[in-house]
Amino acid sequence: MADKKQNKRNNNNNKNYDDDYNPRFRKQRKKVCALCSDKNFVLDYKNAEQLKKFVNDKGKILPRRTTGACAKHQRDITTAVKRARHIAILPYAQN
Repeated sequence: MADKKQNKRNNNNNKNYDDDYNPRFRKQRKKVCALCSDKNFVLDYKNAEQLKKFVNDKGKILPRRTTGACAKHQRDITTAVKRARHIAILPYAQN
């Protein structure tokens, strides 16, 4: 009798979810590197509008998990942002 109640509870709570489904956490799609996907996209340290996509509002360089860039291109982004900061195209920090 107790086994039937236990099985009934499990069936009501299951609701046809996958085994690894958790309603709190959705699986996010893997981001694709913008520099790899678009062959015509050239990163230039003199183009401030282009670099602002990779810098947050405080002036910090965004991490790979946010930008979706691959490791190779994230290093290029970092170098370009630092060069732009050095010649005063981008600010080091926002007020």
